[in-house]
Amino acid sequence: MTAILRSRNFQLCLALLLGAVVMMLPRPEGTRFKVSGDRNQLFYHTISSQYSMVPGDKTGTGSYVVESKYPTGSTYSGSYLKEKAGSFEGTDVQVEYVNGLSPKAKRFLAVLAVLVFLFMVEPIPLEITAILIGVFLVVMQVVDVKTAWAPYMHPVVVFIMCCLIFAIALDKAGITKRLGHFIVTKAGTSVTKFTFIISIGLGLASSFMHDAAAVSIGIVTMLPLMRAAGIEPHSRTAKFMMISLAFACSCGGMGTLVGGGRTMVSAAFLKEFTGIEITFMDWIKYAMPMAIVTVPAAVGVVYLVFRPDPSLKLPKLDEEIGPWSFQEKITVLIISISFILWLTKGFHGLHYSVTGMLGVAALILTGILKWDDIHENLEWGTALFIFGGGISLGLAMGHSGAAAYFANLFFPLVKGGGWLLLFAGVAVFGALVTNAMANVAAAALILPIVIPMAQLEGVDPTVLALCLGTATSFAMLLVIGCPPNAIAYSFKYFKASDITRVGLVATPVLLILLISVAAVWWKILGLV
Repeated sequence: MTAILRSRNFQLCLALLLGAVVMMLPRPEGTRFKVSGDRNQLFYHTISSQYSMVPGDKTGTGSYVVESKYPTGSTYSGSYLKEKAGSFEGTDVQVEYVNGLSPKAKRFLAVLAVLVFLFMVEPIPLEITAILIGVFLVVMQVVDVKTAWAPYMHPVVVFIMCCLIFAIALDKAGITKRLGHFIVTKAGTSVTKFTFIISIGLGLASSFMHDAAAVSIGIVTMLPLMRAAGIEPHSRTAKFMMISLAFACSCGGMGTLVGGGRTMVSAAFLKEFTGIEITFMDWIKYAMPMAIVTVPAAVGVVYLVFRPDPSLKLPKLDEEIGPWSFQEKITVLIISISFILWLTKGFHGLHYSVTGMLGVAALILTGILKWDDIHENLEWGTALFIFGGGISLGLAMGHSGAAAYFANLFFPLVKGGGWLLLFAGVAVFGALVTNAMANVAAAALILPIVIPMAQLEGVDPTVLALCLGTATSFAMLLVIGCPPNAIAYSFKYFKASDITRVGLVATPVLLILLISVAAVWWKILGLV
């Protein structure tokens, strides 16, 4: 029986069955629909006998929300309203579900159920599952072919490739060996002390160098020492070391506006919708204490779940490293210039992927790297398929209306409870949603929904922008949740289910810490 349960064919059939079950579940039609493109409300006059306009719920020029007067029968459904809009002449009227689940969103949820099962159980390689994201989205008519595959070469994917290539260069030049030597001299031969030092150090550094770059550098520093210590893949010690680094860098990325795209998107959307600007130093003032608290806490949780084997010791490094070589200096110079260009994106406007690839080109031209070094050492499956598939899935979640449906379903539960309850609700929702979509996309999707709620509640919208920029750092349930998870997974030292196991513990713990720090620190600063 156990052999059958573990067989690939059985697990694949179970995944498809799960998707079929989701498709057979009843779909909530809802009673409210958003109409856009009806500038003079000519379309509304044709449906006013069946739908009434929701007072005070206009969402923009030519946009408004209507509600079914008698929410029964086929003439009061979203499909009927869309059919009417499609046949309406003269304007490009669009209809979207507000408190109901569209047929497209339901198909997306069926796809999501299948994919989550495949990611957790791993009956097939994760890279193949990531490729199937695009396939399933097209087959189930959630998005078209171009929309499904374009994210696989998204600028963020290119940027992640740059970070991985930089890590290869640092390893080849010997800088990661130098870093490892420095940490071992501080930690001795203790695996636990070494992991805490490198994870917390790079976790906090990820606030200023992007979490993907930080975790890449950390892993190529750890790997030679892990091999020398005889730490086997999939052992508790290997899981502790790898996942600690990934989680720490994810948490650290919330500390500044350059730590991750989620922070920049949150700040940009806040200014776009309210005119309120959070400066670089403002973000540090409000969010850096959260990073300082959650980074070591994340490592501590992983330690409790995957306690390392105390009998394993790192090798003693008695030999002197020696002076810096010319190759090391050039490597550090090129990568440092790339980091500076990333930090100053607001001034020159070049995307991180562009300045990152300039750095890669410089490493090739100076002879630090050869193409074979990149080709042989870069995890192409992770760089292209897992990252790209995650972005494609996230964009489809927004495009299908599934994310908006759950947001509209969830957020009314926290209305009227003051800023702290609203903050907690948005934080929990953001942390959960960001596991199924890129944290940048999660922040971009949720902020337009919650900013009006904050204004209605009399809460400073800055609170919720900071909330999403920080809470979406806790993508700790799935490998595709964030770049650090996927980068760490690409080295095959743990299974995707291991992330889920420790993430189920880490996510609530870190959310509680985040909310607690906000309640105390922001009160001191006078933000709330």
